[in-house]
Amino acid sequence: MQRALLVRMKRAFRLLLAGALAGSVACGDGGDPPLTDDEVDFGLESNPDSLRCDPSVEGACDGDLPSEGKFDEVLPAQFNLVATQSPVKSQGRRGVCSIFGTTAYQEHLYIVEGSITMPDFSEQFLQWSTKFEVGAFQNTSGSNASTNLRALNRYGSVLESDWPYEPNAWTATNDPECTGEEASQPTRCHTNGEPPAAALMARRWFLGSSGRWINTRPESIKSHMFNTGTGVQAGGDFYYQAWGHGGSKIPTYGDYRRFGYVTTPNAEDITSSNTHRAGHSFLLVGWDDELEVQAIDGEGNLAVDASGEPIMQRGFFLFKNSWGTGWATENPHGAGYGWISYEYVQRYLSAYIADTPVIMDDEICGDGLDNDRNGAIDCADAVCAMDRGCVDPAGSYSNTMAFPIPDNDASGVSSTITVPDSGTLSGVSVDVDITHTYRGDLTVTLTKGGRTVTLFEREGAGSDDLRQTFDVSDFDGDDAAGDWVLTVIDNASADEGTLNSWTLNLTTCAGGDCGSMPSTINGMNDTLSVIPDEDAAGVDSSITISEGGNIATVRATVNITHTFIGDLTISISKDGGTPIVLQAEELIEGDTLMRTYTVEGLSGDAAGTYTLNVADNAARDQGTLNSWSLEILTD
Repeated sequence: MQRALLVRMKRAFRLLLAGALAGSVACGDGGDPPLTDDEVDFGLESNPDSLRCDPSVEGACDGDLPSEGKFDEVLPAQFNLVATQSPVKSQGRRGVCSIFGTTAYQEHLYIVEGSITMPDFSEQFLQWSTKFEVGAFQNTSGSNASTNLRALNRYGSVLESDWPYEPNAWTATNDPECTGEEASQPTRCHTNGEPPAAALMARRWFLGSSGRWINTRPESIKSHMFNTGTGVQAGGDFYYQAWGHGGSKIPTYGDYRRFGYVTTPNAEDITSSNTHRAGHSFLLVGWDDELEVQAIDGEGNLAVDASGEPIMQRGFFLFKNSWGTGWATENPHGAGYGWISYEYVQRYLSAYIADTPVIMDDEICGDGLDNDRNGAIDCADAVCAMDRGCVDPAGSYSNTMAFPIPDNDASGVSSTITVPDSGTLSGVSVDVDITHTYRGDLTVTLTKGGRTVTLFEREGAGSDDLRQTFDVSDFDGDDAAGDWVLTVIDNASADEGTLNSWTLNLTTCAGGDCGSMPSTINGMNDTLSVIPDEDAAGVDSSITISEGGNIATVRATVNITHTFIGDLTISISKDGGTPIVLQAEELIEGDTLMRTYTVEGLSGDAAGTYTLNVADNAARDQGTLNSWSLEILTD
């Protein structure tokens, strides 16, 4: 998806407020007819409070949470993440919308991560895991995003093919104790039994964090989506008339169903819905500031003011629902997607986010993590028994002196660790502990012997703090002794923080013998080049390497200044060959890009001419290629 074009385009589309389809099934399949009076609560999450964050457990909620966005941030009027969504699914008539919302979120995060192009995870398994492995919400079919994401972080899920979803809840036909009375029946009735043995033995797919609640102000949610390229799971109170639901006890307005419009509820809807409360959960995947939809009055008609003028609601989030493709069949982003007002989300829902997964199949020796999830970490894992770090570790070195990070200062703050012991390095990892109120402002680098490696480059948007371990291979083969310098730069104003401490973990080759270690060839071009505005040809800058050797790894580091980095496409080629794209129209906050790319696809002899091309694909913003460098490892 070309996000910069989304920012640039001034779209003229307005959605028609017409049509004639009635009713929908909340937390159920929109392809079915409206529920009868006897079925109103079937398929709904019966306890909407479970969908919200709980201040007594989780800490501050909703409006008490800090906003994700900077106060001066400028966001586009329209934005969506539909291109990174899995197909719309239907939960049938079971009250498991939060499970479907979380599974849609997990699939979306895996698509963004990129290792799996068409993920399809098991809602049936996640429903079981939240209740039996996490041990939460055991007396109801419902759950919430926090519990679901905790299950995915701790225990993972399996593929849909390992345990296919059953759209109907168990009844006494399946198990005599499954009477339909939620609180009185066994937990297995809410999960449709136990997973088959094949599912319990199948590979688990994890998420790298259990997530966090975020502020539900529109600008906060929008900032998270825009800066991370990932959606937001929302859940809370369900207002029947606002959704055009067939179980509403007051008249509904059915014409909005085909577009999936969900307006802010009126007083009559709130009063009526509170007599038979229910909840719903779904995935927010975009927005439209300019979309206007006429409100509904207490009689189920289009609302007008005392002068007969339409009462309009402006500003809607795009969401991916779990009622199948028989609902919202004419939504411009696809059947099954809907629009819900900003006000509804801010006033009546909670919002939850998580990080993209880190997919690890094999144990990574020396990173302190159980990557292959077999219960053994690093040197305790048999696969690491002969790892150099386990045979001859060099040890750890820390600097625990706290340093304030100067706000909006390109010089940043630096902290030094002096390593006295020599040895040929075979592995380096860095633990950092940084307190900061907006980690998306930060750049963190590690320098030794004139070589600087970027560890962290303005990621995480409005998340607080940075406590993370970084594995660095750039210094392999170097001598461990000397000064190691960690630098932290705050690139924007209004947020402050502290470098509390950092630790350098080094491993060296046994007896100084690293076997066949790669040699390194370096090159640089620091001639400043102007990037032509809105010119697909861009600007070229070349580095000629004379040393030979078989290419093992190529890394390119760029230093670019530009007033809208999302306009840029950066590529590299060797000896006039096919360009390899390093970055294409990626939305990055700020006007400085300092990044190291590992170049995939270059092989053969290292000698030759390498050409970096930087193209600006949209008008009105300008910049310069200040410098770039090459690091080539040969074997």
